[in-house]
Amino acid sequence: MYTSLTTESAYTGRVLALTGGVGGAKLARGLAGVLSGAQLTIAANTADDFDYWGLRICPDLDSVMYALADLNDEERGWGLKDESWRTRIAMRRLGGEEWFQIGDQDVATHILRTQLLAKGDSLASVTEKLCCGLGIPHTLLPMTEDRVATKVITDQGRLEFQEYFVRDKCEPEVRELLFDGIESAQLHPKLAALLAGDTLSAIIICPSNPFVSVDPILALHGCRELLKAAKAPVIAVSPIIAGRAVKGPAAKMMRELAMPATAAAVAAYYGDVIDAYVLDELDASYADEVAAMGLDTCVSQTMMSDVASKTQLAETILDFASRINK
Repeated sequence: MYTSLTTESAYTGRVLALTGGVGGAKLARGLAGVLSGAQLTIAANTADDFDYWGLRICPDLDSVMYALADLNDEERGWGLKDESWRTRIAMRRLGGEEWFQIGDQDVATHILRTQLLAKGDSLASVTEKLCCGLGIPHTLLPMTEDRVATKVITDQGRLEFQEYFVRDKCEPEVRELLFDGIESAQLHPKLAALLAGDTLSAIIICPSNPFVSVDPILALHGCRELLKAAKAPVIAVSPIIAGRAVKGPAAKMMRELAMPATAAAVAAYYGDVIDAYVLDELDASYADEVAAMGLDTCVSQTMMSDVASKTQLAETILDFASRINK
C-alpha cells in the first residue's frame, strides 16, 4: 500500500483521464493544474446528453469544461458561477418547460453547440472550439461521436436520465440501467488511438458515478479490452467516502442495486479493468481488502473543496502512478 507524500513530485508523462461530471471534473481541474496541455487528455461521458428547448445539452462535457476554465459554480456544484436565470423565469411565465435549469450564460454554450452540430461539425470539434473560447489548453473529448442515452428503469417506470436525475431529484428507486445505442457506438478514434499506443504513462478513472458516468465509457466497443491491454497503469479513484457519495446518487444507486455502498465495492465492480485504486483516508480500513484483489492501493485525502485540494490530490495520484509497475 502506497501512502501519499507531503511533497510534490514532478511528472513528465502523458495522462488520459476518464470522467463524468461534477466529481470527476474536480479531479480533472486538479490534473490540469499540474499537467501541460500536451500532457493531459480528458474523455467525458456523453450518455447523459439530451435535447432540451431544441438545444443539444452535454452536461458532463460542460461540467468539465467550466471546471477547467475556473468558471464553474462550486457552491451549486454545477453550471456557471455568477449565473442569472431571466430566460428560465420568462419560460415559466410563458408556460414552457423549465425543470432543467439552464442559466442565461449557460444557454450560449448550448446554442453555439447546437448551431455547429447542425452545420455538420463533430462533437469533438465543437468541444474544442468551446474550450478554445474559454482559454482551455488541455484536450477534452467526448467518449464517442455516436449518440448513447442512459435510461433508468425505476419503480416508477422507464425514465430518461435527466428526468430521473434533475426533474425527479433521484427519488425513484433504481432497478436497472440501460444505454440506448451502445451496441453500435464506437469509442472516439482519438481515444482508441491513445489507448492502443505507447505514449500514455497513466490512465485515471476519476471519482465519478461508476454506473452512469464511467460504465457508458467502459461499455463502448473495445474499451475494456484496450484498458486491460494498455501499457500504462489504470488507476481508479473512489467516488465513495465513508459510505457516501460526495455528490450525486452513486451510494443510493449502489444500495438499490444490491451492492454495498463502500469504496471497496466500487473497486470490485471495476474488476480487472483497473490496476490500482485510490481510497480516502476515512476508508483506510478497506485498503487490505482492496489489495487482496491484486490492486496497488493508495490512501489519501480525496475530498476536493478548493483548487489547492484538487491539485494536491492530482499530485498524489501522479506520484502513485509513477511507482506502479504494470
